[in-house]
Amino acid sequence: MQHSVCVYCGSRPGDDEAFTQDAETLGRGLAEGGLRLVYGAGDVGLMGSVARAAQTAGGDTFGVIPAHLVAWEVGKTDLTRYIVTETMHERKKVMFMNCDAVAVLPGGAGSLDELFEVLTWRQLGLHEKPIFLVNTNSYWDPFMSLMNHVVAHGFADATLLDYVTVVPDADAALSALRRALS
Repeated sequence: MQHSVCVYCGSRPGDDEAFTQDAETLGRGLAEGGLRLVYGAGDVGLMGSVARAAQTAGGDTFGVIPAHLVAWEVGKTDLTRYIVTETMHERKKVMFMNCDAVAVLPGGAGSLDELFEVLTWRQLGLHEKPIFLVNTNSYWDPFMSLMNHVVAHGFADATLLDYVTVVPDADAALSALRRALS
């Protein structure tokens, strides 16, 4: 049985070439490890980088995009599987239901939305899928500070911090994914 990894990441490349390098490393590594990439089906920013790298390495790719973003995110129709949904909510549900683990590369509000949703679902006991933050050049440090702040002020149990594994880069993410999915 092939495992799938849902990758959340920016529809922009960001201001650090290391973000794109980690996206490419992750996409290539998923393919080389026999893991299917599940992602937002865009061909721009880090989304496009992770998908093109997976495709170039011969990987299985599963993209999900809402109709209203097909033009904006340049829907990548040459994926192994390409699904157009009606809404963002449906997109997130289809992506999550078709994965065994989540990896989050640097990204903006959309990536944060996706991360918070799967983190909340985990906190509520709705799933036990591993969630990995790819902390390229310390990008996610402010997020982890916020999570610690939330716990310190009593708005979440300390176990919330256990639901996210922070890894320094894509290579570490790939190693962690292999261990989690074996």
